[in-house]
Order: sequence, then C-alpha cells, then structure tokens
Amino acid sequence: MRTLVIIPTYNERDALPHAIRRTRAAVPAADVLVVDDASPDGTGDLADAAAATDPAVHVLHRTAKDGLGRAYVAGFGWALERDYELVVEMDADGSHRPEELPLLLERAALSDAPDLVLGSRWVPGGQVVNWPAHREVLSRGGNLWVRLALGVPVQDATGGFRVYRAATLRRLPLEEIESQGYCFQVDMTWRVHRDGGTIVEMPITFVERAEGQSKMSRAIVVEALWRTTAWGLAHRGRQLADLGRQLAARGRPRPRR
Repeated sequence: MRTLVIIPTYNERDALPHAIRRTRAAVPAADVLVVDDASPDGTGDLADAAAATDPAVHVLHRTAKDGLGRAYVAGFGWALERDYELVVEMDADGSHRPEELPLLLERAALSDAPDLVLGSRWVPGGQVVNWPAHREVLSRGGNLWVRLALGVPVQDATGGFRVYRAATLRRLPLEEIESQGYCFQVDMTWRVHRDGGTIVEMPITFVERAEGQSKMSRAIVVEALWRTTAWGLAHRGRQLADLGRQLAARGRPRPRR
C-alpha cells in the first residue's frame, strides 16, 4: 500500500538526518515528507538536501512555527492530494523507532483494515526508556483522564507514533482542528472513535530523545487539560441529555388503540 511517513520539524538539524536514514532503511518502499516550520537552525535546508538525493524524500516548507497540529494537518492534505493509502505520524527526534514501523504498517494492512493503528507505550509489551518518573506519571495520568472524560477506549491516546488509513482521514473534518501538541493526538484519536472507526494499539518502545531539546512545555500540558476537560463536559452532557430523553419517552403513556 502506498505509504507516506510525515515527520514534522522545528529546529531538528541534528536529529533529522538520522530519522530519514533510519526510516528509509526500515521501510524502503515508503515515502517521507518532512514538514518544516521555517526552522531557524537550517533544518529545512537539510531536508531539501536529502530530497535532492533521494526521490522518496519530500519537503513541505511552512512560513512560520505554527504548531504540531497544523503541521500534521498540512501533511495530511499533501498526502491525500497524492493518493497515498497509509499515512504515518512520526517524530524526528528518535523517540519513535523507525525499526518498529514495519510492524505497525503490517497491522494497518491486514484484512480487517483498522482505521488507526497506535504505537502504544502503555499496553502489554510497550515501554519507555530514559524517562524520569514525573513524565511517566504525567502521561499515564493524562491518558486515564482521556478515557474517563471522553470514553475513548485506548491506553495511549497521546502517543504520536501512529498509522492512519487515508480513507479515514478523508472522512474527518481536518479543517476544523485547532489543537496542538499532545492535545492534537487526543483530538485525532477521539475523532476517529466518534466516526465509528476501529483503533488498534501495538506495543512500542519509546526512547527519550538523545539530541536537541524537548518541545514539551507547560502551555502544551495546559492546553491538553483544558480542551480535554471541555470536550469531556460537552460529551457527558450530551449523554445525560440523551438518557433524559430516553427515560422521558419510556414514561409517556402509550396511546390506546
């Protein structure tokens, strides 16, 4: 199946060459799209150099740092315009191991055709390497909150190593998405779930980045918390309203014949 691996970048000059090399070695039949947000460190130029020597590598330059969510949405649009069948999200910093991608793609291509295959840290067999305890607590706690607030039946809704079927992305209102960071991953997972899509989790090993600086910030965490809480309140409110209507309908006297 025609596959595109989307790698969003902002100041990933040191990490990107390794990410491209490892990805091309792990899945040589797949294409790679680097979506660069005008990195001031020259990451975009490095991506262009890679594309000049490898026809399977492509670059989408954006004019400013506009957030992970919008970068991925731009990449999704690029993929759909070119009729790819499977679309992969993967970080450039080495935390997602390209060597595990063949297993995710193999699962995505099986006959039951899941809409979304999640590389999961929190299912049996999944693990994290070199993470401080507070990061694990934050991730596990955030995912528990997602399950409680939104009813999304997955263990790692915040994970960013995943494979979508292009047909699924075409059904979703991508132009409406405003969320960023971890919240973007939750948003997309919930949209697939609400659309009736099938979500499968595959265990992965998540490795803390060895190069560059983490993009994690307090603002990213706060956005994920308040958006998920707002979505959850609206979601549970709709459920209660539906339940109220059902109970009211049951309590109405039946008309006599």
